[in-house]
Amino acid sequence: MSALPWLHPDRVALLQQALAQRILILDGGMGTMLQGHRLDEDGYRGERFRDGHDSCGGPEHAHVCDLKGNNDLLSLTQPDIIRGIHEAYLQAGADLIETNTFNATRISQADYHLEHLVPELNRQGAKLAREACDLWTARTPDRPRFVIGVLGPTSRTASISPDVNDPGFRNVTYQELVDNYTEATRALIEGGADLIMVETIFDTLNAKAALFALEDTFQQVGGRLPVMISGTITDRSGRTLSGQTAEAFYYSVSHIRPLSVGLNCALGAEDLRPHVQTLSRVAECLVSSHPNAGLPNAFGEYDETPEHMASVIGGFARDGLLNIVGGCCGTTPAHIHAIAAAVAPYPPRQAEAGRPAAA
Repeated sequence: MSALPWLHPDRVALLQQALAQRILILDGGMGTMLQGHRLDEDGYRGERFRDGHDSCGGPEHAHVCDLKGNNDLLSLTQPDIIRGIHEAYLQAGADLIETNTFNATRISQADYHLEHLVPELNRQGAKLAREACDLWTARTPDRPRFVIGVLGPTSRTASISPDVNDPGFRNVTYQELVDNYTEATRALIEGGADLIMVETIFDTLNAKAALFALEDTFQQVGGRLPVMISGTITDRSGRTLSGQTAEAFYYSVSHIRPLSVGLNCALGAEDLRPHVQTLSRVAECLVSSHPNAGLPNAFGEYDETPEHMASVIGGFARDGLLNIVGGCCGTTPAHIHAIAAAVAPYPPRQAEAGRPAAA
């Protein structure tokens, strides 16, 4: 690992200090909160894209491509809503706020023909989170808040064929993934991110492309940010989509010496616990977890209450498994508030000795 300087050394020092003192709280579901706003097509388009300007490849395609469902675009068209969601999680007790950039790569934005907006989506996503965190840090200087620049998994998988009749076929190359992640990472840095998190990893080869892009980008800009990595156990088999156990996943990505490795999404806290225990046993870095609010019901909704989810995660903390914890699909500020209260009495998990916490 190269000895590049930290891009924000003062904020890294504050982060290290906070991590040494307590379990830090990550925010909850962005999509869950956006669903509550019940935005229609006009709501997603906002004023900027109301007449098709700058969307779907140009005005001539304005009525061909719907933008509803493109949550990342709301950083541009509904910034007050995104900023308000960030602030709601901060008020609930979050220390770490994720940028609204889960699908802000060219691969994912191609579904909406908005590839040209990727740098702006990432810069603006980081900027909105930065504004919210700075506001709350100013209110409580003894408890600084931090911005996590999010790199999602993309809608492609490098390890598995999308065609069951052609196992050797791939619809993305490793270099395409690297290029996508490099563009997004640089813009997240420009927007003011304190950390970068590669999250909801179902294919470790995708994650390796992201980690390569991070290292290359850090070299280009002459400094680095702490890196968080969070994988996804896709079902009760206990493996990622590309077939790895939690332990194998950790060893596949530990070469970058991340700040943390964790698990998120797909499962609720109870089902995720044995896999978090595995990471806690083997990881030489910090451990994170942000599970769903249970498993989805027949309507695709999440029924687990804040109180129940917090009681389960409180057990994680009591048993020394966690350094960073929050929520994923189905979680709200009420869930994060309850989780923060449940883990507050317990000290953070102690990482293995012999390396700095934010290396």
